[in-house]
Amino acid sequence: MTPGNLGPEKVFDKNLPRCNWCNLKNLEYVAYHDNEWGKFSEKSTDDKYLFEMLTLESFQAGLSWECILNKRNYFRSAYDGFDLEKVCGYGEEKIADLLANPKIVRNHLKIKASISNARIFRAVCLEYGSFFNFIRKFLDEYLSKTACAKSGGTENAENIAEKAALSGIKIIHETGRSTNGLSDAISAELKKRGMKFMGSTIVYSFLQAIGVIFSHEEGCFLFEWKGESFLGKVFCR
Repeated sequence: MTPGNLGPEKVFDKNLPRCNWCNLKNLEYVAYHDNEWGKFSEKSTDDKYLFEMLTLESFQAGLSWECILNKRNYFRSAYDGFDLEKVCGYGEEKIADLLANPKIVRNHLKIKASISNARIFRAVCLEYGSFFNFIRKFLDEYLSKTACAKSGGTENAENIAEKAALSGIKIIHETGRSTNGLSDAISAELKKRGMKFMGSTIVYSFLQAIGVIFSHEEGCFLFEWKGESFLGKVFCR
């Protein structure tokens, strides 16, 4: 069984081995692990989905992802389905409504940051054409530097970056980490632009969630998916 065979419906087979972090007592969490987490798909390039995931990740700071995921539908309702334009237009009245909502994380700083972050997200989309184009710029640069280092510097990094742009989307496969050079670079740029609650660990978790970094553990039934392809992606160690 592979992600290619898993639809949006919930799948639960208790006999399948999964990543150690997956709480088998939480069926919503299991469904998320099996059907969404680390699965690079068309929605991984969709601004609406990326905005939702980045916002949820920002609320995770100091909390567990399981806690946030349990509140995901409540967040969707509270944030107008993560409609970017609507969130960008939130004012003090809406902030008060969010702070009064017991079903989401009622942290004043995080709620205010989610709105200012939305406006920065929109500006990035306008500048790059999409938020994924922004991510891919850093991804291609990161992979070109890595490839250049592995080649002993015999190939120019710019040439490698150009090849990466032409040969499809590259996906990083690694486990046991909470940050890397890619998350460091994206975090630094987003914070430079004014985003809050956007440290490298949060960005790394976001990249894992959307499948840019594939981190299913060895022993997990999804681990071998790294050998499959989608949208021309290539796994890089």
